[in-house]
Amino acid sequence: MAQLPFLSIVAPCHNEEEGLREFCRRAAAAAQRVAGDAFELILIDDGSSDGTWEIISDLAADVPQVLGVRLLRNHGHQLASTAGLSASRGERVLLIDADLQDPPELLLMMMPIMERGADVVYGQRTRRQGESWFKLASASLFYRALSKLASVTIPRDTGDFRLMRRRVVDILLAMPERDRFIRGMVSWIGGRQVALPYERDARFAGTTKYPLRKMINFALDAITSFSTTPLRISTWLGMMSAGVAIALLVYTFIRWLQGETVTGWSSIMAAVSAFSAIQLICIGIIGEYLGRLVQESKKRPMFMVETIVRGSEHADLSIAFSEMSASDKRAALDAAFASEEPPRSQKNSRIG
Repeated sequence: MAQLPFLSIVAPCHNEEEGLREFCRRAAAAAQRVAGDAFELILIDDGSSDGTWEIISDLAADVPQVLGVRLLRNHGHQLASTAGLSASRGERVLLIDADLQDPPELLLMMMPIMERGADVVYGQRTRRQGESWFKLASASLFYRALSKLASVTIPRDTGDFRLMRRRVVDILLAMPERDRFIRGMVSWIGGRQVALPYERDARFAGTTKYPLRKMINFALDAITSFSTTPLRISTWLGMMSAGVAIALLVYTFIRWLQGETVTGWSSIMAAVSAFSAIQLICIGIIGEYLGRLVQESKKRPMFMVETIVRGSEHADLSIAFSEMSASDKRAALDAAFASEEPPRSQKNSRIG
């Protein structure tokens, strides 16, 4: 069996051809400074429609530390990240986006913090460059609302950019939910988690892959995954509507005694104003949770891998790869490249 790397860098990629080589150059340089050649750089092509996979294949052929994973279709950032974590084998695992908004060089500051006993070192944004006022305002509102609603403490102004110990990654991969919110799941695991404040850079190239629609869906996934407060709110709204209905009935009775009512008006208005909107809100909240239960009950594969590449070798993985235990996944990866010669230590890891 090939020697396991000390460090794994996992980077989901979706249409990142413009900046991918620069990301790999900087990530590999940072990894070499902390781990020598004992690292792997896992690039996940999440159903890209540009030349991202061709670049990943070229990098894998040139650099022995690069492992390319191509998903069968676009699964979204969270599941693509999960696929990359599933393929990782290092004792330390850095999860980072490939758009260079999160500087790979911060690994040099994260590693000493972990060596002092941290289980997770996560980046906490103090400033976000190159983003619109709407994105900044909506992100701030989301994180503050989530911190109030969530049943676990989820740090504000954090993304998925974090360095984790192997045991944390294995626990994370053992969690079976399909609607994943990785930063919340890592917070739920616990252990010693330490923040590293930093300024987030603007994108190196390309455009954001999170339009408003995806941002809203992501926020709904986060809240429904880590809070039942919306269900309680629907109960409170029901109690409030009952109180409003009683008040309207008392008002109607008083106006009837005074002979100042229009026949049928009061009862219709009371029913419509007190119940209709509240019922629709409550049904919508319950529907969000019920829909997620339906998706979980289907037990479909979490993600589907089309092919993986290391060096010039392409290999296939079992459809059941996403459902395997962490140890079985590592065994499947070793078996996929069993005939491949281990990387020669003298080969340069430089990415141009």
